[in-house]
Amino acid sequence: MRVLGVDPGLTRCGLGVVDGRPGKAAMVAVGVVRTPSDGDPGERLVYLERELDTWLGRYEPDVVAVERVFADTNITTVMTTAHATAVALLTATKRGIPVVFHTPTEVKAAVTGSGRAGKAQVTAMVTRILGLEVAPRPADAADALALAICHAWRGAQLARLDALAAAQGRR
Repeated sequence: MRVLGVDPGLTRCGLGVVDGRPGKAAMVAVGVVRTPSDGDPGERLVYLERELDTWLGRYEPDVVAVERVFADTNITTVMTTAHATAVALLTATKRGIPVVFHTPTEVKAAVTGSGRAGKAQVTAMVTRILGLEVAPRPADAADALALAICHAWRGAQLARLDALAAAQGRR
């Protein structure tokens, strides 16, 4: 399964593509889309959409995994993150690619074994899991790869459980 992980943000949006299945993962690509914080918000969103669309066309993921926005005391940050999330959802959906959401706690637990892991632990485990010589930087890039790994490992299991539940419901 090929997964594009998106760590949404308007100033820095992490992108990571992983080929994986439960217990196995290989990095295909990683990067960060940056927009100037003092730029026009609409233009920044259009630029993010173009970049995401380029990644979707280039890497042809089976699914896009996006970090679920959580409430924070800084409403401005939450809103810009929500805008970036919406761009990822819209861009993938226009191409017919399913989008799934994972909470930061789910992602941390999937890659480190602890939902309370810090950014350094997540980055270290992403580096180890993917067999990278150098840790992905900045943290947004590592987080995007962690999202992709999380879905590659957990998404397949969840899909099997959903299929079993649906089959039971038909009986």
